[in-house]
Amino acid sequence: MKNKLTTAQLAKLAMMVVLSCVLVLLIRIPFPPAPFLEYDPADIPIYITTFAFGPIAGLLVTLIVSLIQAFMLGGSGVYGFLMHMLATGLFVIVAGCLYRHKKTKKEAVIALVAGVLVTVAAMVVFNYFVTPAFMGVPTKVVVGMLIPVIIPFNILKAGLNAIVTFLIYKRISGFLHKA
Repeated sequence: MKNKLTTAQLAKLAMMVVLSCVLVLLIRIPFPPAPFLEYDPADIPIYITTFAFGPIAGLLVTLIVSLIQAFMLGGSGVYGFLMHMLATGLFVIVAGCLYRHKKTKKEAVIALVAGVLVTVAAMVVFNYFVTPAFMGVPTKVVVGMLIPVIIPFNILKAGLNAIVTFLIYKRISGFLHKA
């Protein structure tokens, strides 16, 4: 993404925000070990935005989507906003910075895997510190959920969204890059 966005680029970013919001409304699958955690594919348009326009554009879309999801689409308010912004924001920064200089399939795989790994590791830390404060549970409850619930959920969510992004990005990138 250059310093100034064109009107066409802004429209495409807005389209990705809308697509992300539609996906979260249409597809929410509870994670069986902890049904309060739900898989949704809403990060796929964010990952695609990041690959197409860079990490700053990805972060902008993440911010807008996180706000809409948390406060308008039945999300978890401040807690949901914070956790989504942190998890997806870190993915966007890592994957976007790795992919933007060398746009090959190999680099896309490296960027997506690195994004997943950083997201999973960060969510362990964020859940350890943030979840007890927001959910009003002791830290030991969260620690007991790390291996059986939190880590597998984040691997599944970020990993599945990364795989879908890899499979569809090149097919739609031409549209995103047209003037």
